[in-house]
Amino acid sequence: MALFLSTYINKIDAKGRVSVPANFRSALSCNPFQGIVVFKSRKYNSLEGFGMDDMEKIAQRLDHFDLFSDSQDDLATSIFAEARQLPFDSDGRVVLPEDLREFCQLSDKVAFVGMGQKFQIWQPEMLQKRLQEARDNVQRQKLTIPPARE
Repeated sequence: MALFLSTYINKIDAKGRVSVPANFRSALSCNPFQGIVVFKSRKYNSLEGFGMDDMEKIAQRLDHFDLFSDSQDDLATSIFAEARQLPFDSDGRVVLPEDLREFCQLSDKVAFVGMGQKFQIWQPEMLQKRLQEARDNVQRQKLTIPPARE
């Protein structure tokens, strides 16, 4: 399984195109769909990003709910109804739609944040606040990584 690691700040051009970090593209290279899938975060003014294979895994995980339950319907709607497939161009760029740029308050720069199995897209200054909040939460709650499951 490929992982999304590190943070990259890239420029957005006037057409909304942005280069996806090379190691993110490499992590996605085994996907039949050559691009990224993004949707609005339910917690932050950021985007959640995945490859198509991971979106399929999310869909399978929703099978644990009754198909017509309110929980399944709410989760499926909040994820899949607004998900966007953004294909790579020949230079490894994607076009971030204007409504998603507005949601994230993006103007000329974007931060790609590796989070292991997923990544997020942030406005760089907002990301700095989130990073500090996450560090503070880890310290205050004395969080550690759980032991491996056997």
